[in-house]
Amino acid sequence: MVQDTIHRRTFLGGVAGMAGIAAAPGAFAQTLKLPASPLTISVIDVGGALALVQTPLENYPKANPKAVSRMVFTKAPAPELPAKLKAQQDAGRLDIDFVIGGLDVLSAGIDQKLWVELLPRFAAELPKPDDIYLKPALAMHNLGRGQAMAMVYYPSGPLLEYMPDKVKTPPTTAQELLDWTKQNKNRFLYARPANSGPGRTWIMGLPYILGDSDPKDPAKGWDKTWAYLKALGENIEYYPGGTGATMKELGDGSRDIIVSTTGWDINPRVLGVVPKEAKIQALKGFHWVTDAQYMMIPKGVSDEKLAVLLDLIRHMLTPQQQAYTYDEGYFYPGPAVKDVPLSMAPASSQKAIAEFGRPEYDKLIAENPMETPLEPEKMVVAFRIWDEQVGGAKRK
Repeated sequence: MVQDTIHRRTFLGGVAGMAGIAAAPGAFAQTLKLPASPLTISVIDVGGALALVQTPLENYPKANPKAVSRMVFTKAPAPELPAKLKAQQDAGRLDIDFVIGGLDVLSAGIDQKLWVELLPRFAAELPKPDDIYLKPALAMHNLGRGQAMAMVYYPSGPLLEYMPDKVKTPPTTAQELLDWTKQNKNRFLYARPANSGPGRTWIMGLPYILGDSDPKDPAKGWDKTWAYLKALGENIEYYPGGTGATMKELGDGSRDIIVSTTGWDINPRVLGVVPKEAKIQALKGFHWVTDAQYMMIPKGVSDEKLAVLLDLIRHMLTPQQQAYTYDEGYFYPGPAVKDVPLSMAPASSQKAIAEFGRPEYDKLIAENPMETPLEPEKMVVAFRIWDEQVGGAKRK
């Protein structure tokens, strides 16, 4: 299955001073035993966020060598991780310490009760969300119901991305897009929503564009959306397992229009996967559906690891570490916390965004409403309905 990332890291950062685990606030450090020797922390990435945060994660053992000796990174598709975690937890053999991922895996984990409760249980050990987060990032954080901390945030989409030499007059309404796909069979593409940020943003954004009865209720309020997606699907060859495949096919000329987001527009052009001259288009009635990536701790970790992981979360939410998340536009802008201007980011990030960012994003962000995604249980329902009624037979 194609992982939902095509990013590669291109810079290393230094350590942005940490007080360290010995200085953790509250009484938690005294109630749980700190590690007698440095730990190895296993981190699994299920949404491509490692592209943004590997440097901040690696900065933690540099700043806290007595707590952590090294980080081990692995990746997995979001739909596959919950079953893997559940099997390990049931067997009492957990080998995953820290999960970073999006609303897809967060929602599935909440549904299956996989995560350690972070708030309010460990409120004294963690930053106060109301104090640190940007307002839209706080709304995204709250979707985690205390079982995750938002790590990065962006306004997301849904946007259309197209090649102007192939699409002289891009669709401006949902009906125009449907008509275009009928006239240009198999030239439009989006990835399976359960493993694609742009894919899920697309299906959550359509109820606003189409004027559905309840954009927050996929089972009872998306009649127009499901009908539209089925009609659109008649002109779609297949649905990839991750967003990276859609970008590659746009870049190599196999497709002319794909579903995108701000970060998925910018970063693949930085990397040369998609030509720099690609353009974006928002459909009439467009609302932003915001997105975030989260930090989660699976139930079953040892007490000494839990103490370290809570401190790691605090570290990841400092402005110095958040500045790395501008990256090369992959989750544009990126930082979830306040007071992290682009000027704090590495020079390579500033250069990439200056060259490949789009001035029209400021206008689109200022002039269009921002909506939070579905609640976790509703998102699970939306993914199931899409798999069963829209794209299941054409998945690849």
